[in-house]
Amino acid sequence: MDIDRKDGRTANQLRPLSCTRNVLNRAHGSASWSQGETKVLAAVYGPKAGTNKNENPEKACFEVIWKPKTGQIGKVEKEYEMILKKTVQSICVLNVHPNTTTSIIIQVVNDDGALLPCAINALCAALVDAGIPLKHLAVAICCCLTGSGHILLDPSKLEEQRMKAFVNLVFPNSTLSVLPEEALKVRGEPMEHGLITSSTHGVMSVDDYICCLERGRAATSKLSDFFRRNLQSQVQSD
Repeated sequence: MDIDRKDGRTANQLRPLSCTRNVLNRAHGSASWSQGETKVLAAVYGPKAGTNKNENPEKACFEVIWKPKTGQIGKVEKEYEMILKKTVQSICVLNVHPNTTTSIIIQVVNDDGALLPCAINALCAALVDAGIPLKHLAVAICCCLTGSGHILLDPSKLEEQRMKAFVNLVFPNSTLSVLPEEALKVRGEPMEHGLITSSTHGVMSVDDYICCLERGRAATSKLSDFFRRNLQSQVQSD
């Protein structure tokens, strides 16, 4: 059954994507990422010598600072910082620059829905721009559950507010990886069948969650293709 969306998209259709890297002169790496009217800037500074308190000095340390468009950060933004940090730790090679700290600044330019996935995608592009050693890239997407049980991908802010629940999902993009082929498997399964991060808001059944996983994973191929084209165009221009 087709779902009527205000912007005319189908249930599985993503908003237009845009990514520009090296947008800030003083950062070691930076990227601007847009999905529809949602736009985020990510800046990477470092690595610099030394680690923060309670961090393992034998590994690279990352700190994430979230800057909202207006006002001060609250509980939600602190949760975003934690999710972003755990995602970075999952995809980065932590033993290349031990006893160092890399700072990541996330600046919200505009929030029109799916803000956290947009920030994660911007972060990955900025890490690439900074030359931070990565095991693989990650791609993030938001899946919403309507009151009637339908699933929508990449919602706008208005759609998010009307949803029964939504989940932000981050999947590994093993097609862009420095790891050997065997290392891209977990218990014999391809890495792309895995899940890096999952953050759920609202209440949904296990079956609905699994449906969101399946729909989200299927849609990330479009994000992966966009990432690949963006990286290739940057290499050619260099």
